[in-house]
Amino acid sequence: MNVFDIYYKRYDSWYEKNKFAYFSELEAIKKVLPKGKGLEIGVGTGRFASRLGIEFGIDPSKNALRIARKRGVKVRAAKGEKLPFRSSFFDYVAIIISLCFVKRPKEVLKEAKRVLKDRGRIIIGIVDKESFLGKFYLNKKSIFYKYANFFSVKEVVMMLKEIGFKRVSYYQTIFRLPSKLRSLEKPQRGFGKGGFVVIKAVK
Repeated sequence: MNVFDIYYKRYDSWYEKNKFAYFSELEAIKKVLPKGKGLEIGVGTGRFASRLGIEFGIDPSKNALRIARKRGVKVRAAKGEKLPFRSSFFDYVAIIISLCFVKRPKEVLKEAKRVLKDRGRIIIGIVDKESFLGKFYLNKKSIFYKYANFFSVKEVVMMLKEIGFKRVSYYQTIFRLPSKLRSLEKPQRGFGKGGFVVIKAVK
């Protein structure tokens, strides 16, 4: 069992305790999320998919998936390196926070590209390794992030371009520590200031 299987309730409750960070992240993702049939890789408890209208989700944590299913997401137990869907099936694929927890991130991105339709979108939300928030989590070593391999925005974009994605754009949010937020933070274009960055690219 992985850490998300054991502590799935603790993971889910973080979004209740840090609701303004959660809502701010949702707003940033909405800026780039297209319409159509979508998949979230690393859907977890369905916190993002259920709020964003992402129909399908996969995750290796069966305990977390039980909650996602209750939230209305069509889920399957699977890993991002081997998606249980046929090629060119989705209009978009979202990977929110999860990329830093997979063993072979480039393979996950290749699989995402495979299941995307031509000109389909990939949406990646990360804690930017080079941001104040990335540095905070690296030092804090939380029960979850001590297993993470954080990426910078430039590292993710390099992988995307190597795989063949194009037309990259960005939004950022979370300009203070999540525990300090008392209101919604509006997303801004670009990256370099916000701790949470959403990267969009086209197949």
